[in-house]
Amino acid sequence: MADIALGAGDRSSTDNSAVAQLAHRTSVALAAVEQATVRLLDTVSQLDELGVHGPSLLPGWTRAHVISHLARNADGCLNLLRWARTGVEHPMYASAADRDADIEEGAIRGHRLLLEDLDCSCERLHEAARALPVRAWENEVYSGPGKPVPAHEVLRQRLLEVWVHLADLDLGFGFDDIPQPDVEEILEDVVQQFGGRPDVPALTVVVDFDGRERSWELRGTTSRPSRVHGYPGEMLGWLLGRTSGAGLGGDPLPALPVWL
Repeated sequence: MADIALGAGDRSSTDNSAVAQLAHRTSVALAAVEQATVRLLDTVSQLDELGVHGPSLLPGWTRAHVISHLARNADGCLNLLRWARTGVEHPMYASAADRDADIEEGAIRGHRLLLEDLDCSCERLHEAARALPVRAWENEVYSGPGKPVPAHEVLRQRLLEVWVHLADLDLGFGFDDIPQPDVEEILEDVVQQFGGRPDVPALTVVVDFDGRERSWELRGTTSRPSRVHGYPGEMLGWLLGRTSGAGLGGDPLPALPVWL
């Protein structure tokens, strides 16, 4: 498991128990990100020049676009950790236009350069996370439009990015292959993103985690919600718009807007 740094101020504080719990939670979260990244890097390393520029599951994006995006997202997450550590604002990206331009620039690279870029950007992020003082994980940052979030949420967001876009590479890894603890967190985050949006239909999703059911409500309207049930990977793929939801049961599937 990855170790999160404990600073002198953390060790001498009167609430050592809360600090220890935060350190443990962030260490577990970072370990999950690192494990997902190992799978990602191993998958990308097995590509060749033809394969890396083949189509992904995302319309208009090759696998090189997805890989370039993951590298720049790692740098964006690193900016947020710098913000949390220093208190000086470091947005994820200078602008949406700059982010898109960086992805397009990276997508023309060859396989070796793409892999090196991804590997180095991921390691920079992981090193910064290991070194971040525990208290700093509670500092608020803006990862996008809306309310600020505590810095430890950056790890959850990165975990979602790695697993979902690994599936988007369309290289034999699917949403059903995401480990159960991780897919449950990702489903929680996806539902939270959908929750309250006026363009989301009223919907109850029920997910079977090996005999343990969990349900979420997406109430974009006041009408009676549709009820859809199934297994985690199939539900996640459908909510994200990547799969048809053919394996899901319950009411007829409503049309969902683009997730993000």
